[in-house]
Amino acid sequence: MAVVDRRQQVLQAAAKSFSLFGYKATTMDQVAKIANVGKGTIYTFFTNKEQLFDEILRDMMVEMKMIADREIRRDRPFFDNLHRVLDALLEFRSEQELFIKLSQESREFGTPQAGEGLEKIENLVLEYLEREVQQALQKGEIKPCDPKIVSVVMFRLYIVLTAELNKTHTPLDKEQIKMYFHLFLAEGLGQ
Repeated sequence: MAVVDRRQQVLQAAAKSFSLFGYKATTMDQVAKIANVGKGTIYTFFTNKEQLFDEILRDMMVEMKMIADREIRRDRPFFDNLHRVLDALLEFRSEQELFIKLSQESREFGTPQAGEGLEKIENLVLEYLEREVQQALQKGEIKPCDPKIVSVVMFRLYIVLTAELNKTHTPLDKEQIKMYFHLFLAEGLGQ
């Protein structure tokens, strides 16, 4: 088997392990077993679990950015693009159990690496949103505002509608999430 294939095999196994068991409970022995390789093979590519975890997060963030970039149509209005990106990221999120496991592990056990991983993802999303809000401002598509504040509010609203609300309410489907996003951000509650 080629070296590149083994590295990818290790990354896939590690992503599966982190998604199933979280950061803390994942061991290099476990990753080796899932990948069906010797533990030494993992150390050929990665110095330690932290480096392996960082690589998985980096790959996920690159994929998220590619998804968002693919959905943005510069000839379309800001809120149309926002809905397109939301749809695509909701689909991606539903396929990525790692997000859910990291959130759970950070909340329940306070594992620093899980929290740091979530923070890296959050910072990437916030930077991306801020750039998009800034462009919408420059085009005159939205009211004057602080892009940094608006990006944080958008991100938090997304988290509330897709995850937090599920603890006390029946989960919303994609259309409901988009509807509430539009209501709160594009229309506002005022009559």
